[in-house]
Amino acid sequence: MRDMLNIQKQLLPDLMDTMKKRYTILHHIMVSGIVGRRTLAGSLNTTERIMRAEVDFLKAQGLLEVETSGIRISLAGRQLLESIEPLVKDLFGLTELEEQIRSRFGLKQVVIVPGDSDTSSHTKKELGRAGAAVLLKHISQDEVIAVTGGSTTAEVAYHLSSSNLLKGSWFVPARGGLGESLEFQANTIASTMAKKTGAKYRLLHVPDHLGEEAYQSLMQDSTILEIIQFIRKARIVVHGIGEAMVMARRRKVDADTTSNLQQDGALAEAFGYYFNREGRILHKTPTVGLRIEDIQAMDCVIGVAGGKSKGEAIASVLRFGHEDILVTDEAAATQIVNTLTS
Repeated sequence: MRDMLNIQKQLLPDLMDTMKKRYTILHHIMVSGIVGRRTLAGSLNTTERIMRAEVDFLKAQGLLEVETSGIRISLAGRQLLESIEPLVKDLFGLTELEEQIRSRFGLKQVVIVPGDSDTSSHTKKELGRAGAAVLLKHISQDEVIAVTGGSTTAEVAYHLSSSNLLKGSWFVPARGGLGESLEFQANTIASTMAKKTGAKYRLLHVPDHLGEEAYQSLMQDSTILEIIQFIRKARIVVHGIGEAMVMARRRKVDADTTSNLQQDGALAEAFGYYFNREGRILHKTPTVGLRIEDIQAMDCVIGVAGGKSKGEAIASVLRFGHEDILVTDEAAATQIVNTLTS
C-alpha cells in the first residue's frame, strides 16, 4: 500500500491533494455531527464557493446528506471513512510517526490524529473520539476505570457510547477537583462516562490541592479512605498531560515551589507530579487519589493529550515510562519526535 501511495504521490500529486481535502471535509462533518456550509468553510480555511462545490460532489456520491439544518455524513460516508483510515494515516505520514514514538518509548500503541488541537477545535474533538475508541477497545467486564480532569478527557467522555459490556463497570475520578470549570473536573467526567456507557460511577468530593496537614487529616476519614481504596482498584486510567508552569498556576502552587520548578526545568505535570525533560519527578503535590505506584501497577495507562505546545511535556512524561498507550495529534507528535534529535 505504501509503495502504491509513493507512486501516486509522484505521478498524480493533484489526486492526492484532492483526496486529502475531501477526506478532511468528510471527517470534519462526521466529528461535528451536523454543520452549516459557512461554518465548515471557515473551519477548513476555504471559501463558501469552493466548499459548496465539494459538498455538492460528495452529496452526489451519496457520502453526505444536506438538510435545512445543515450537512451531515451519510452511512455510506461513515463506512468509507472507516475503510480508508489506514490509507489516510499513510497519506498524512502518521503511520511512520506512530511507529517512531511507539518504538522509542516502548509503548504498546500510539494513535495520532491529523492537525493541531492548540489551533483547531475539530482536532481536539477528533482526539477525544480516538481516545474513546481506544478506551472501549481495552475495557473488559466489571472494570474500575479512573479518569483525570481536563478539557481533553472531557472530549473522550463526550465521544463514548452505550455498551452492554460496561454495565458492571465503574468510572471513578483519579483525584480530587481543581476548582476549575465544573465540566472539566474529574468527578464530572467520570459521571459523564458512566452515563454515556451505561456503567456506574463513584465520586470523590475533596479538593485536589491540599496542604500536608489537611491531607493527613482527610486520610483519617473512614468515608474518604473507603472511596480512595476503591479508586485504587482501578486497572485502567485515562489521563491528560499538562504543561508544568500552566498547571502550577492552575493548582495555585506557592511562589517558592513554582520558582524552584522553573529553575529545575519542569516541563510536564500529570497526576500531581511534575517532570523534567529527562522524565525525572521534581515535585509531588499532596493529592487525594491515585499515587504513582498505583499507576505503575495498572494494566492499561492511556495518555490523551495534544497540541504543539504540549509536545515537550508529553515527551517528558513518556520518558518517565509509565504509559502504555498514547493518543495525541500530529502537531504534538512532530514535537515529540523533534525532542529525540535535539
